[in-house]
Amino acid sequence: MGTLLLVDDASYMRRLIGIMAKKGGHEIVGEAETGEMAIDLFVRLSPDLVILDILMPDMDGLAVLKRIKELNSDARVIMCTASEQSHHVQEALSSGAQGYIVKPFTQESLNEKINTALSS
Repeated sequence: MGTLLLVDDASYMRRLIGIMAKKGGHEIVGEAETGEMAIDLFVRLSPDLVILDILMPDMDGLAVLKRIKELNSDARVIMCTASEQSHHVQEALSSGAQGYIVKPFTQESLNEKINTALSS
């Protein structure tokens, strides 16, 4: 199982993802509510996977994704989005994200995405 960094400006969303991921056997090593905090924690914690919200107030998830990939081209990132139709999803995938999950999601679908990303 893997170590995860959760990035979402909504604390309830980080808590929900954390509970679901822990039930899937994963360890939450950090949580960030801003893009800047996410990049700092990524550097300090070196998580196996980052679950990253696309829409955040200070710096959008796409900018965070690109910065993480600049720091470590092998970094694994799953984007979290409210809409599968979003042009952001395609941009995220072309920028190196391993996948995405659409809110709301189930524990099973979240852990399936996590496991797929960790094994890629």
